[in-house]
Amino acid sequence: MAKHVVLAGGSGFIGRALAEELVHRDYAVTILSRTPPAGGGRINHLPWDGVNPGNWATSLEGATAVVNLAGRSVNCLSTPENHREILSSRLDSVRAIDAAVARCARPPGVLVQAGAVGIYGDAGDRVCDENTPPGNDFAADVCRQWEAAFAEAQTPGVRRVVLRVGFALGRSGGALQPLAALARSFLGGTVGNGRQYISWVHMTDLTEMFIAAIERPEIAGTYNATAPVPATNAEFMRELRRATGRPWSPPVPAFMVRLGARWLMRTDADLALGGRRAVPRRFLEQDFQFRFNELRAALHDLL
Repeated sequence: MAKHVVLAGGSGFIGRALAEELVHRDYAVTILSRTPPAGGGRINHLPWDGVNPGNWATSLEGATAVVNLAGRSVNCLSTPENHREILSSRLDSVRAIDAAVARCARPPGVLVQAGAVGIYGDAGDRVCDENTPPGNDFAADVCRQWEAAFAEAQTPGVRRVVLRVGFALGRSGGALQPLAALARSFLGGTVGNGRQYISWVHMTDLTEMFIAAIERPEIAGTYNATAPVPATNAEFMRELRRATGRPWSPPVPAFMVRLGARWLMRTDADLALGGRRAVPRRFLEQDFQFRFNELRAALHDLL
C-alpha cells in the first residue's frame, strides 16, 4: 500500500522541511493550507479553512498519518485580539481534523499533533521533561488547552502523538537567520539577564522526530521535541556570534528589548525574555539518535 501523509498547516517553515523529507522517502504528501499554491509538483495541495471539515477531509481516508502543524504564529504583539486568534486557530484545527477522522471508513494510522515547550511557562532554570506540570502564563494556558482538545477525541485504533516543539533552527525559515543577521551587524549581544533558557532543536533532528512519530508504533503520547542540551540566552548568543565571526556585541537590557519588540519588531518581548529548560527525556529513553546534540555544531552546520 502506498504511504501517504497529510500535513495540515504544512505550508510553514516546519511543514515545508517535513514535506520535502517525506517525498525524499517516497511518501505521497498532501498539504492542507488556506492559500494553496497554483500548479502541480510532487506534493498535492488542498484548500482548507482550518475550522470546518470540507472536501479536504477525503484525503485522510486510509492515510498513513495526519500531522497537524496549524496555528497562528505567536510572533506578534501581545493583544487580546491576537491572543484570541492564537488560541482559536489551534483549537479549531484540532477539532476539524478530529471531526474528519471520525467520518473515515479507514482512519489514518496515527495522528501527530504539534505542540510547544511553551506549555512549561517561564520556568527559569528548572529542568522540564514531559512530566513537568504546565506553567501559568498565557503561552502555557494556550498549550494546555491545545493538548486537551487533542486528547478529547479518541478514535479507536488511531495512535496519537504530541510533539512539544522547541526553538527550531533551520536555513529556510524561522528566527535563526534574522538573529544571525543581527549578530553580523554587531547586535548579537546577550538579551536581558541572559539566564533564560532556549530549548533549541536543529531542523534535521526535528524532521526526524516527526518521521519517527509516524513510523515507530511504540511512540505514543507526549514528547519534548528539543535537543538534549538546552542553552541559556547568554550561551546561545555567544555561540551565534562565534558562528557569524563576531567576537563581541553589546548586551541588550530588558527595557530596551521591550521597547524594540513593541515599536520596531511588533512582537512580544516575552518571547526573548522568557524561557524554559526542556529536555527530550522520552526520545532519549527510546534511543532516538540525535545528529546535533550540541549547539555549536548545529550553528556551524546552519551558518
